[in-house]
Amino acid sequence: EVVTVSTDEICGAIKFGFIDTRVVLEPAGALAVAGMVKYSKEHKLTGKTMVAISSGANMDFDRLRFVSERADTSETLIAVEIPERAGAFIELYRHIYPRNVTEFSYRISGDPASIFMSFQACSPEDKDIVLEGLTKSGFGHKDLANNELAKTHLRHLVGGRAPAKMTEEEVLFRFEFPERPGSLLRFLEALPADFNVSLFHYRSHGADVGRVLVALQVPLKLRPKLREYLDFLTSNGYTWREETENEVYSHFLLEPVDYNTSGRSRPRKPPPLTFSSGEI
Repeated sequence: EVVTVSTDEICGAIKFGFIDTRVVLEPAGALAVAGMVKYSKEHKLTGKTMVAISSGANMDFDRLRFVSERADTSETLIAVEIPERAGAFIELYRHIYPRNVTEFSYRISGDPASIFMSFQACSPEDKDIVLEGLTKSGFGHKDLANNELAKTHLRHLVGGRAPAKMTEEEVLFRFEFPERPGSLLRFLEALPADFNVSLFHYRSHGADVGRVLVALQVPLKLRPKLREYLDFLTSNGYTWREETENEVYSHFLLEPVDYNTSGRSRPRKPPPLTFSSGEI
């Protein structure tokens, strides 16, 4: 009997072998392990002794970057549509919690909002429970587990330049916080309902620090409330830096617009509030 496996299953076997033996196999060396794991799952084998012949350690750090990105076989990659309204983010997240959200990307573009995200399910049945819950709540979604274009390219391209009319009074911040269970949920719960989130990017890399990039639309009269929010985050161990004036932000995330009569490059762009709460 011949067993075929995917690239992701081979990467998962490399991770499995390392956890078990602290040896990093090359992809070809992990092929037998990947096949053995798949065979045992398909035939529902338990309590059996199985042997896989593995050889080769032709691995370098460039390959490890790819392997680590694709080795999490518990990760489910999906595209979700949610209403473009306040509170929709946290409502979506609560359908996933307490499972780990490992990726979350969004840029304002219209209604409905398109979210590119991934989460860790403990089993295929658990994954189905989450997806069924999203469907019942009216969140349209697509399973991207077998979409190579999404996994290789689109996850790095989600968002792009937002229409100028949708990014007025927008400020951009980077946040860092201790990467512990529930940290991202607490971060979302603390976001003031008065601020519209127009960009959100988070990716778990297994580090002890979580990093989030967020754009908020904050009218001038609410700037003091933004300061209160930032002070609250600082008091709870979060660090942040404002990136509204960063040239990368204007070059890649904002639609080019002609200069208006007042000489400003973008309408109603508030001045930077501050720079940072500390090193970040």
